[in-house]
Amino acid sequence: MPRPAAREREFATRFTSTPRGARLARRLVSYRLDDWGHPYGSPANETFALITAELTANAVQHGHVPGRDFHVRLTLVDNTLRVEVTDTRAEKKPPSAPPAPDSASESGRGLLLVAALADSWGVTPRTAAPGKTVWAELSHPAPRPTRAQRPTSDTPA
Repeated sequence: MPRPAAREREFATRFTSTPRGARLARRLVSYRLDDWGHPYGSPANETFALITAELTANAVQHGHVPGRDFHVRLTLVDNTLRVEVTDTRAEKKPPSAPPAPDSASESGRGLLLVAALADSWGVTPRTAAPGKTVWAELSHPAPRPTRAQRPTSDTPA
């Protein structure tokens, strides 16, 4: 019987439910991916930064509860990146399929982007508290060695 996949990497933290918090979340996810071997400018880093930007912007715009933060969790397991964005607003859940955008509207395209870029995405209710978690996954090629794993000229290869 195959063993369950072991968690290879994880990053999780809370952010203020503001546009600044959403920007910081996107930047820290991109930084963490670079640290994990997916450099800035790589397809995995750029795609996942965009997915994170859309999910965190939605958490701020639609999931904001005054005085409550949102939570971001990034994991890398068996070449699958997963981001989870949790907010405390339970009554505003995104649809299971992204709605068709209104051509006159300046918003409403975030989940269309997430659905187009991610291999899978969804929404799960929080079990221990009010709110929801919106998540997205992306399979990707194996990362290059991180800075700490790369051999130096003093280290035998």
